[in-house]
Amino acid sequence: MNEDGMPDFEELGEFFKTLGEPSRLRILHSIKDGGKCVRCICEDVGMNISAVSHQLRVLKDRNLVSARRDGKNVIYSTSDHHVDDIITMAMEHMVE
Repeated sequence: MNEDGMPDFEELGEFFKTLGEPSRLRILHSIKDGGKCVRCICEDVGMNISAVSHQLRVLKDRNLVSARRDGKNVIYSTSDHHVDDIITMAMEHMVE
């Protein structure tokens, strides 16, 4: 919300632009049920490490993905249940 109490439609539009990239949606779907390392995400989505890392950076910058270190690996997961819910609801909508 902006200072007038109105939704910030510019920011909302940017949010949906971020979700509008199919490779990002595949990544979010891959990690929505639990955290995974980049290598496992790559296997799930059929992309190389460089491409997945780039998309994860975009998702992290938009606060859609969080990362935690586990030894030498970085484990990525969706930032909260709202992200999971949005993806799940959109997929359900598509099949109705």
